Amino acid sequence: MNSSLEDLTPYSVAVAGVKLFVRLSPGASANRVDGLYDQADGTCRLKVKVTTVPEKGKANKALQKVLSKYLKIPARDLELIAGQTDRNKTILITGNADQVVSELKLRFAEFS
Repeated sequence: MNSSLEDLTPYSVAVAGVKLFVRLSPGASANRVDGLYDQADGTCRLKVKVTTVPEKGKANKALQKVLSKYLKIPARDLELIAGQTDRNKTILITGNADQVVSELKLRFAEFS
């Protein structure tokens, strides 16, 4: 990736918190956050892999657990608001938006 960290923002501030844009890969060999993904349309998403298969919402629940652990945010503060049956998902992180954005920037610095 030739972009700077400032260009790589897979999130946006919303009224109720922060929207995090995720690219989920179910059926992977391990549960992990796997970097940032630049889409063809110029947007950026956080790549997350889970071992769970995408049936009956199991992969979505696994995604919530992985993000909760990775971001050190309680799972109850993470809500899937778009992409229930799609690889591209939008997660609403509720809480103080400034604190959430600060934590996201710290976490994403490892990908720059």
